Amino acid sequence: MTDPARDEPAHHEPAHHEPAHHEPVLNGPVLNGPVLNGPVLNGPVRYEVVRGVAWLTIDRPEARNALSKAVRDGLFAGVRRFNDDESARVLVLTGAGDRAFCAGADLKEMATDSLTVPPPDFLPLFGRNIDVAKPTIAAVNGVAYAGGFLLAQNCDLCVAAESARFAVTEVKVGRGSPWAVPLSWLVPPRIAMQILLTGDPLSAARAYEIGLVNQVVPDAELVPAVQALAERIAANAPLSVMAAKRTVYLALQHRLDDAFAAADEIWAPVYHSADAQEGPAAFRDKRRPVWTGR
Repeated sequence: MTDPARDEPAHHEPAHHEPAHHEPVLNGPVLNGPVLNGPVLNGPVRYEVVRGVAWLTIDRPEARNALSKAVRDGLFAGVRRFNDDESARVLVLTGAGDRAFCAGADLKEMATDSLTVPPPDFLPLFGRNIDVAKPTIAAVNGVAYAGGFLLAQNCDLCVAAESARFAVTEVKVGRGSPWAVPLSWLVPPRIAMQILLTGDPLSAARAYEIGLVNQVVPDAELVPAVQALAERIAANAPLSVMAAKRTVYLALQHRLDDAFAAADEIWAPVYHSADAQEGPAAFRDKRRPVWTGR
């Protein structure tokens, strides 16, 4: 968690950067191509769709995108909007400004509320208090500490700017991180142990080395790089994409033999779908496939 007034967050949430020249969600979409949906959320969280990619932006840079109640409520609303939005096939979570993706909880608000154990619906936790079937990407610049680390960990993929830093700083302020359960699945257990026991920050380069991050790019290239990645995913057959995502997470929920059986069930509807026939037909006809999600 972090005190928004402090220059360096003491404990929570990551930070995202606001690239100098491209920011679809940070300061309004300026990427080439149509914005399919304009902003549908007001206040400290913004939602926009650019060429099939939904950008959900924490827009509170003056407080290092700290997780106030308004931000947390906005994140829930934005994720629900994405789930219902047929025009959006990939969600990108990011933060406004060039200092923080999200610096963590709003300590002033927490002190006022005398928060002890955060309630189950304190913050969107994908797969636990809200389901997200479609792919998600964290676009991280600046600090991603505590609750910010949680948000980055939440996403299926993570692209970091060179300035990004990651930390689970709860041990430094006597708070808890039960949400870090998946961390030892994302990185080797001993690396996870070091992250959690020390609270020390990781550079973007180190996060990439240990597999926490998929790609590291120059700060000014973060938004276009993430948009390009998301568009490559969005161009694929949607049922196959969603089934592939579920398959990857089976290892978290099942033993290997059970995982294979569950995978068979997940993929059966895909094999029987119209899209499963459209792909080979488009290849045969030397044309681009037209996916229907059916």
